[in-house]
Amino acid sequence: MDKLQQLLEKIKAFRDERDWIQFHNHKDMAAAISIEASELLEHFLWKDRDELNSLSEETMGEIKDEIGDIMIFYIELCDNLGIDPIDAATRKLEKNKLKYPVDKAKGRHTKYTKLQ
Repeated sequence: MDKLQQLLEKIKAFRDERDWIQFHNHKDMAAAISIEASELLEHFLWKDRDELNSLSEETMGEIKDEIGDIMIFYIELCDNLGIDPIDAATRKLEKNKLKYPVDKAKGRHTKYTKLQ
């Protein structure tokens, strides 16, 4: 069993021990991901480059917790929807290669619809 599958089993056990599956519908799981992502973003809001390069251990711990929350909800949502997250990411990378060809996108942050 790979690490992702082991983590999924732990997530499902945690959820099921608390009888929370009843609350974990697709809409609420997607909302939870968004909310946790906003909580992650809050750690970076209004900070300049120097502040971002010198985050405290406490802040880094909080950032790790938010990333953990996001990943837990993401993995469970993928499982609930029958989506292989590795396959989904691989497929998206292939699509992005077409949208952002190296010769047009290298060193640029321009959206693919504006690349010339």
